[in-house]
Formats: sequence, C-alpha cells, structure tokens
Amino acid sequence: AFFHWITLNHALSGLFCASLNFIDSTRTTRPVQTYEPVGDHSNTSLSSLHLLHGTLPREVVCTENLTPFLKLLPCKGKAGISSLLNGHKLFDASWQSMSIDVRPVCPEKNSLCIVEMEQTVDMVLDIERSKRPHDNPIPRPPPVDQLKCDTSKAYSSPNACFPMDMSNMQSWSLSDVFGRPIKGSCLATDVRGERSESVCIRVPYEHQVFTSQGSIERKDPSSSHRCYVLPEYDDFDMALPQQESPAVISRPTPPLYASRSFTGHGQERGGVQTLLTNPSSNVAVSFTYFETLPWFMKPFLHTLRAQIATSPSHSQRDIIKSIYYRPALDRQRGTQLEIQITVPPASTVRLTYDFEKAILRYTEYPPDANRGFDVAPAVIRLPPNPTDPSCKAVYLRTTSLLLSLPTPDFSMPYNVIILTSTVIALAFGSIYNLLVRRFVGADEVESFNLARIKERIKARIKGRFGVMLDRFSNKEKKTQ
Repeated sequence: AFFHWITLNHALSGLFCASLNFIDSTRTTRPVQTYEPVGDHSNTSLSSLHLLHGTLPREVVCTENLTPFLKLLPCKGKAGISSLLNGHKLFDASWQSMSIDVRPVCPEKNSLCIVEMEQTVDMVLDIERSKRPHDNPIPRPPPVDQLKCDTSKAYSSPNACFPMDMSNMQSWSLSDVFGRPIKGSCLATDVRGERSESVCIRVPYEHQVFTSQGSIERKDPSSSHRCYVLPEYDDFDMALPQQESPAVISRPTPPLYASRSFTGHGQERGGVQTLLTNPSSNVAVSFTYFETLPWFMKPFLHTLRAQIATSPSHSQRDIIKSIYYRPALDRQRGTQLEIQITVPPASTVRLTYDFEKAILRYTEYPPDANRGFDVAPAVIRLPPNPTDPSCKAVYLRTTSLLLSLPTPDFSMPYNVIILTSTVIALAFGSIYNLLVRRFVGADEVESFNLARIKERIKARIKGRFGVMLDRFSNKEKKTQ
C-alpha cells in the first residue's frame, strides 16, 4: 500500500507542478477516527482499501499550480467562472486555497460507477486593494478632504479621524475586482437540457444588483440568495453600487473556535497549547482532534492535560473520551495523535502537553535553518448530524506552527575541513620524505669543489653548442 501511495504522490506532483513527491514515510500517517472513505464503495472494495494522510506544511499554493488546475476544467479557464481566475488577482488575495476532491459515485445499484471530481477555489478579497489600478500598485494615504471619518466616536475631532467601516457600502463590480468580466458560460445546460445557474451571490433582498444584458436573475424571497443564468457567448459583468440600506447579512456562528500555539522556552523542551471554545450556550460539541507531528518533536503523553479555563477543577474524563496514540520512530515516521473531545456549552477547553526536541544531523537542516521547521496544523472533525442524511462532516484546521530546533554553527564544518586538510598534508609530506629520501653520512659525501663544478658546466654548454653547429652545417650542405 505504501508503494502505491508514493507512486500516487509522484504522479500528482507531476500533474499539478507541486512538491507532493516530498511526502515520504515521515510525513504520512494512517488516521483511525478523523477521516473515512467518501463516495460509494462496496464492502469488498472497502476491505482492500488503505487510508493514508500526508502533509507538507512548508509548501504553499503558488501560480505554477493554477495552470494545471485550470486545465482539468471543461472549458480550461476560457469561459464561465474560471475565466475570473487570474493568477495576479487570486494570489494577491488576503487568503486563498485550492482543493480537489475525487470520489466514486454509483447512480444506481448494480450500475456503472463513475469517478466524480470536484474542484474548489476559496478567496478572501479586500475590495479596496483589489480595485487598486495596475499603474498605481503602491497604497498611498488619501488626501485629507477624501477621508471618511466616523464622527460618532467620542474622540472624533478635526485633528483625529477614526476611519469609517465602508465594507458594507463600497461599490464594486467583477471587472473592478478581478480585472475582467466572465467570458460567457461553460456547460450552459444541465442534465435535463435546461439552462443552469452559474453565478450565485448573497446580498440583502432589497439591495440593487446590476448585471449585463442577456442574463436571467432568479431571486429567492425567503433568503438572501440570488442566482443568475449567464449568456452563452456574451460577457457577463455584475455591479453592486453603493447602498444606503443598513441591512447586513449576519454571518452564521461557527460551531467551534480553535487556536494553537507553542509554550515554554529554551532549545531542549517545549509545550503545545490548544484553546477550543464552544460558542453555543446550550449545546455541547463533540469532535475529533487530530495532530501529525514530525519525528524530531517527541511529545510526552503523560503530560497531556485537558481542563476548562473557567473551571480548572472540572474532571478530565468528562472532556477526553478516547485517545489514539502512535509514537514516532526516528527518521522513519512521525507522531500521530487522535483525541475524542467534548466541550461543554459556553466553555473553553485548554489542551496542553510537553515535548522534547531532537538534535538533527547537520545534513538534515534546510538552507534557512535559523528560520525554523514548520509543524502541520491540527485537524478538527465535527461529525455530521445523524438526523440529517444530507449533512456532511465539517473539518476545521488551526494555523501551522514554527518550531525552533537547536541549530549548530555551520561555519565549524568548514573550519574542521581546513584544519584536517592541513594536518593530513603535513603528515603525508613527512611520511613521504621518510620513505623516499635517502639519508647518508657526512663523511660519505664527496668534497665540494667549485672549480670542478664550473668545468662540468662549461663542458655541457660547449657540447650543446657543438651539436647545434653541426645541425646548421648539415642543413647548409643540403641546400647547396
């Protein structure tokens, strides 16, 4: 199974121009409670399947991943909503993510099953920043006469201005935010042959929305949703002018708040603290908390503590229901920790444990070793509502952490190499002289006679000149 997992990672790495080939055994875990197979699977196929989970917290989605992502779409980013996915706008957003879900689907029993692929792009845009023109990319403070101040503040004065929240009153359009309109529709008809809705937005019912000619608007009076059927070949643009209506769509309260951080100090040991807050005032929330830790971050399971922040004396057994722990092996696999947790209503649970930092070989450090090592975010799985069959499990993720390990002085290996080379050169030269040089006594050496040496040198010079004169005389005879 692991061989096929590595083969799949290498194939996906080449398909999406990503670094998925770096997922090895140290970054792979086998979840037991957090994940489960999605789609239609027979009992025989489930028995032969293996569930594996890999993480690369250091890698981020970048522009080279967008092109292969768009090539998987039916219209290749040339039409439909995908025509708005401009790399400069997408990766200039405050937050963005890309995902692909693949699952087998069997429409009916004993029928031919198909593979369904769902591609998702999430973006959080700053309208003011997105509307900034390309010829003026650097933000500059507006003039004083253009500032919009909130005069309801007590400290408001001609010399003090608190910016007014304009998020609900700003005017925008697709061309302003993304730099282009939607280039027609892609897959304009559904299975029944009717024109399908391609673009949906959530705005108050009384707000005005202007769209291009040829589109069809469908409003739902009971909700804030309104959808549009795009023209098949013409461009589609949508504009929301500045609204005077105070109506604002309330955001739903999330089922859980989670934050994770490091504690402690020093280069030898540390700790992890996770705060889990239940915003509901009358319903307890149960979920699975899943962590994947690198092998050089070794947690102490006996230090695992879970307590309610407002009531430290609360029993830990009421909070932690079960624990699945798989320890790490040095340079072979990471640590896997799955915990079933229940948070009472209107409470905050503090989950803490201590860990020890391992010392790496100097060849295992990245080029920017002093930056630290990225630790994968924790995954929280909220189970689906059993009374609603259409409800799916909700997954939340905390932020990733930056772990600082003991870092050696990387200039020392070069000093050691230079010193070792010098010692070897001196030792080799001495031994070579002892083996090759011949030592004789002083009385065995011939007496030094300067006159004899001069005569020998003169004889050799005369002999060389004589040979050269003979060669020139032979050449002259041949020419004659």
